[in-house]
Parts: sequence; C-alpha cells; structure tokens
Amino acid sequence: MAAGKSQSLWTSTFALLCCAQFFGSAQHALLQPTFPLYITSLGGTPFKVGLVIACFAVTSVVFRPLIGGWADRWSETRVLICGLLLLSVAMFFCFIPFAETTMFANALRGLGWAGLSAAGYSLLALSAPAERRGEASGYYSGVQASGTIFLPAVALWLIDAPFGGFRTVFVVAIALAAIGAGTGALLARHAPLPTHNRHAVSSAPWWREILNVLDREIILAAVLSFGSHITFPAVASFLVLYAQEIGIENIGWFYVASGTTSLLARPMLGKVSDRMGRRRALLACFMFQAVALMALAFASNLIGLIIPGTLYMVGLAMASATTLAIAMEQAKPERRGRAMATFSVALPLSNGIGALICGSLVESFGYFWMYLVAACIAAGGLLVTIANRGHLK
Repeated sequence: MAAGKSQSLWTSTFALLCCAQFFGSAQHALLQPTFPLYITSLGGTPFKVGLVIACFAVTSVVFRPLIGGWADRWSETRVLICGLLLLSVAMFFCFIPFAETTMFANALRGLGWAGLSAAGYSLLALSAPAERRGEASGYYSGVQASGTIFLPAVALWLIDAPFGGFRTVFVVAIALAAIGAGTGALLARHAPLPTHNRHAVSSAPWWREILNVLDREIILAAVLSFGSHITFPAVASFLVLYAQEIGIENIGWFYVASGTTSLLARPMLGKVSDRMGRRRALLACFMFQAVALMALAFASNLIGLIIPGTLYMVGLAMASATTLAIAMEQAKPERRGRAMATFSVALPLSNGIGALICGSLVESFGYFWMYLVAACIAAGGLLVTIANRGHLK
C-alpha cells in the first residue's frame, strides 16, 4: 500500500484519525457507568441494564457489513463523519425518562458506532506502515481507551454534582461526538487516496451486504477479539453496581487507575506484539484477564478492585493491539472496508452478549459467581489461541 512506503507513523492523517476516534470513544466511556445508574434510577433491573447495552450491540453488528461496503464504495472519512453525527443525535432521546427510549437511543448509537469503527479501522489499515502495524494498532487502541481514564469518573461526578444530573452527562455526550465529527471533516482533507478502484468493488444489492456478514480472512482475528472483550462489561459497566452492593465508595478512582494503565500500556504492548509474536501476546492477555476477574470476585475494598482492574486492562490492551494487527495483515485492499467491518463486529457483539450474560448471572446468582464465570470465559480464550497456534506464528 502507498502508505507503507514511508516509515513515518504520525502523519496528519493518523493524528486526525486518532483525534476523531478519541472523541467518539470518549462519549462511549462517559456513558459506561451512566446507563446502568440511569436505568436503575428509573426502576430497571440489572437484566434491563444488560438489554440497554445489548441494543447498542445489535444494530452495530447487523448493519456493520452494509456500512463497511459503503466505506469501500463511497468514502471512509464521510462514513466516519456520519457515524459521529449519529452518535451525537441519538443522545437527544435519552432526555425522555423511560428505559425503552434509552434502548432506542443506544440502538441508534450502535449504528453510529458501526460507522466510526468500520471507517476508522479501514483508514488505519490504509495509513499505517506495514512493518509498524502492531505499534500503530497499539497507539490507535490506546486512543480508544484513553477516554476511560477520566470520563467515567467525570460522569459519576456530574451525576452527583449540585448543578449536574443525568441530563448534564447527556449534554456532554452530545458535545463530544459533535466535536469528533468536526475533526473528521478536517481529516477528509488529509486522508490518502484508496489503493483500489472504488468502482471495481462488488455491486451486490444492499440486502446482500447485510446478510453477507463475514469476511473469511478476518474470522480468526474477530473471534480472538470477541473472546478478549466478552468479559469487559463485567469490569466497565457492572462493577459500579458491584461496588454499591458491597459498600465501596469513591469508585471513580478505579476508572482513573484502570484507564491510565490501559492508555500507557497499549502503545508499548503493540510494539511487544510485533517483536514477541501474536500467539505469545494473546496467551499473556487471556491469562491476565482470567486472574484479574477471579480476584474481583473476592474484592472487599477499593484497592481490591483497583489492582485486578489494572491487571485486566493490561490484558485487554495487549489483546486489542494484537488482534487489530492480525486483522490489518489479513485484509485485502479492495475489501478493506468490509474486512475491517467484519473484524470490528466482534467488539459490540462481545459487549452485547457479555452484558446479557453478566446481567443474567447477577440476577440469578449474584456478583461473586458472575465474576467467577467471567474468569472461566477468559480462560477459554487460551484454548482458542492454543488451538490456532499454527495461524498465529
């Protein structure tokens, strides 16, 4: 690819792409602890919290192949801008105080997230030097996670502030995505030209684009990404409710510590995966996650949450950079949008299924068993990695 001729990673395209991705991810991080608290304040159960999160996943997964095809045919940057605008507009429905309207709003956000993710990953694969894909993936996934450092804590502070409340959080969420769309407009002036002929891309009917979900070359990377993220709702969303139940205060510090760890670890671990190999990096990731989730089940104070939380985020950081690098290595230039859309399906799908699993386990057995089952699921990722060791050399 054309971008691979240069050894430079921090081009204007890459920098603006990271900025646009930051604002979209920051909105998502702001809402992670907000939606569970908002739904329960309306009288909803933990299972209903899982349904709200799952609505985001359903639309993001179902329409992502179609959106990836649009990116191939039309413009990656325009799809990215449209996705960010939809993330912003969807939040207006949250001002209607019903759990059902929040479900609808999160479903619209799923469509916007699909555009941001599919187009963003496609632009990353187009602009990153081939020999530095692990490093580029580390920085990019680090930007995605950077919002988790302060935004969840900011959301909790805004909810409890005398001048704040849930509506104040929703206003901030609207502004973040809108700023991201403006950054995307600047990106459109600097983005490199595609390395394939857009007119040569398959012109299958739109309904086939929806049914044709998978790009086979990317399936392994998507499965591994799914396995590493399916337990994330247990840490990102349900932990704030867990802390309330066991009487732990100042939970915002957990998000600061785990988010900072994730941000600092991802660029470094991206380089590590380039050097030590994808298989070893993934083995370490799933081991860290399994140990961390098991430790969370036995936590009794804030430190007992923070230490496993940071360990979990180290594992997640390594998995995110490694699986994204695998996907970029396998994606064909003429189908890059579709391929990266297939890969990016794994994240919302894992969050949606993971949220439903976590919500169901909490209602049936409690938080202790929810975290133990999540640890077993993370350990299952080790088996998938070992079984596919021949493809991950």
